[in-house]
Amino acid sequence: MIRRLIAGVAGALMVTSIAVAIPASAVPAPAPAPPPQPVQAQEQVLTWTADNDQTRYKTQPSTAVAGVTKIIFENSLRTGSTITHTLTFDQETPGYNHDVALNIVASPGDENEGYWEATVTLTKGKYRFHCTFPGHTAMQGELIVTDGGPDTTPPTVNATVTGTKDTNGNYVGKATVAVNASDAQSGVKSVEYQIDDQSWQPYTQPFDVTAVGDHSVQYRATDNAGNVSPTGSTQFRVVEPPRDSTPPTVNATVTGDKDPQGNYINKATVALTATDTESGVKSTEYKVDNGNWTPYTAPVEVTGNGMHMVSYRATDNANNVSPEGMVHITIVAPPDTTPPTVNATVAGDKDPQGNYINKATVTVTATDAQSGIKSTEYKVDNGNWTPYTAPVEVTTAGAHTVAYRATDNANNVSPEGSVNFTVVIPPVDTTPPTTNATVAGDKDPQGNYITKATVTVTATDSQSGVKSTEYKLDSGNWTPYTAPVEVTALGAHTVTYRATDNQNNVAPEKTVNFTVVEAPRDTTPPTVTSAVAGDKDPNGNYISKATVTITATDAESGVKSTEYKLDSGNWTPYTAPVEVTAAGAHMIHYRATDNAGNVSAEGMASFTIVAAPDTTAPVTNATVAGPKDPNGNYIDSAAVTITATDSQSGVQLIEYSLDNGNWQQYLNTFPVSAKGAHTVKYRASDNAGNVAPEKSVSFTVVEPGSDACPNSDTRETVIIERDDTGVANVDTGNGCTVSDLVDQYRDWPSHGEFVRHVDTVTAELVTRGVLSRRDAGTIVRAASRSDIGR
Repeated sequence: MIRRLIAGVAGALMVTSIAVAIPASAVPAPAPAPPPQPVQAQEQVLTWTADNDQTRYKTQPSTAVAGVTKIIFENSLRTGSTITHTLTFDQETPGYNHDVALNIVASPGDENEGYWEATVTLTKGKYRFHCTFPGHTAMQGELIVTDGGPDTTPPTVNATVTGTKDTNGNYVGKATVAVNASDAQSGVKSVEYQIDDQSWQPYTQPFDVTAVGDHSVQYRATDNAGNVSPTGSTQFRVVEPPRDSTPPTVNATVTGDKDPQGNYINKATVALTATDTESGVKSTEYKVDNGNWTPYTAPVEVTGNGMHMVSYRATDNANNVSPEGMVHITIVAPPDTTPPTVNATVAGDKDPQGNYINKATVTVTATDAQSGIKSTEYKVDNGNWTPYTAPVEVTTAGAHTVAYRATDNANNVSPEGSVNFTVVIPPVDTTPPTTNATVAGDKDPQGNYITKATVTVTATDSQSGVKSTEYKLDSGNWTPYTAPVEVTALGAHTVTYRATDNQNNVAPEKTVNFTVVEAPRDTTPPTVTSAVAGDKDPNGNYISKATVTITATDAESGVKSTEYKLDSGNWTPYTAPVEVTAAGAHMIHYRATDNAGNVSAEGMASFTIVAAPDTTAPVTNATVAGPKDPNGNYIDSAAVTITATDSQSGVQLIEYSLDNGNWQQYLNTFPVSAKGAHTVKYRASDNAGNVAPEKSVSFTVVEPGSDACPNSDTRETVIIERDDTGVANVDTGNGCTVSDLVDQYRDWPSHGEFVRHVDTVTAELVTRGVLSRRDAGTIVRAASRSDIGR
């Protein structure tokens, strides 16, 4: 079932799974959806997919054309997902379009099985999309929307220089250069920079220039349509930092709870602060009493009763060391005003009325978490207080009260506690204990115990109590009974048992009889089954992969191992479902062995894997090469190269048409020498029949040897205003000298535009081999120093 949702430019749209209320605009179809209809030519379709990766979308578009657009988001078992993702258009981050409020929540378990559609209206600019689920924030990207025409506008680039400056505006020690580039159409593909006319290198992050002296940093950017920005430049000077001869300033503060004498109770915390206004603090150290110097990273907690000294010092980046500082502190224990905690327990044999038979044992415990226990005392009935050193045994018949108390080392005395109990002397016991025994274990139909039998003996005596219980197995010796007895020897057995009470009355001997036999032999092999899962095509073939799950069971001795082999491969232990990805017909064989050594009959599952259908057209591109005149026209001829790539079924055919001529197969780079303006159209198709959208490249070819600059500046060197660069003012072709192309006498609207023009012209001359890179840099710096356009 497919849901279609409409989101206006200013309207909010939410597509959710079953767990979230569905908006009124998301009306489910009353019946299963019909087969998808052909998309009309004017409707643009953009598709996102997701799998179990929480760091990126599986597929996503990067460019689109403004207008009504169908959005498809699929996060399903078909795309390899078992978790929930969202496709959300950013509504807050500056620099992006915020006119489409799209939030699709898709899960393989929702009513659409993770497949959702929406229709929105995109406007020219840039959108940011991301997944809003916690832990999925790395899933994000940008969608560049153009008005549908080719991108012929280069990126906008600027640079900023930051750092510490002296009073003359020079950077002290280093200057940090950051380059920023933006492109509202096809997006920025790369940014480059060079320092002092050295080699161009990719820009990835702000960089430091530390060499002392004057510097010029040039920068440029290229967008995804191949447009290159004019080269920008910025100039600055780096000077050495002044010599630092002043050590850091270090201070210490001590905090904590104090007593009236100013001593710190339990602990004191020492915090150090070091400052250096010149080269900066390199390190701070401290030591407690006579300990070692230790790097200071956080406030130091000093514990242990007594006097302490904390010494400290700091070193700056010029290696100046501060004088050693010191703080004195005294730590004392907190005053103890809390008396001990005291408890007593009474133990012994009791009669049914709760009286202790013959004797009661009183145990007193005292604790004090502060100063500790100094003494514990007790008294029995109206007797004297007596130091408590061990449990007290009371044997006199009658009711008794035992009082108790404790004193700590701060002389705090606990409240007096007491326990009450009665000791009785029972009549003479002449009745032996009552005994019983039970036998437990797995039995066969004849009542015999399989493998083992467990004998449990119980004894009770309601008068003097049970003193001991004994048993013997068959004709063995009498043995004290402490836990159930496990008998494993095969054959018939007799367990004899008896008990003795505290008056030495012995119960009559009793017996239990039983037989232990072997476990029956397991002769039945395991049962083994298999299941094959995966996405299928209409012919039942598995697309891209199939997952085989093998299940083995054995109700008797249990499964020992399971094995499988794929096609004619080796037998392999089965530990987890097997994923088969190779295209073609396959057979997977399987078997299992139980713990009795029975092996199952060999099973087999057969299936076929086919490649996923290719629905993506090839990616095409075209480049034009050849010598150019100052106006960008190709001199005498231009060489056109067309490329096409297809990562799925592969490229089958590349075609091109020159100036609306017939389409013909492209085999290799071809020249265009006819003079005039030209347009080359090109396209490609893959082996699945997908055809790439038609593209074109336009250019002009002119005659060689004409004098494009009849009134040339023929001075021997390139001179900008009164600044002689010393670079030879050679003819660059078509009668134009380097100075002609610099074109300093034009009415330039700004100085920056003039400098960018000079950089672009000289870069082209470097490419053509007319100028060296160093000579080009010399000319650009002279243009930067000039007042042209100011």
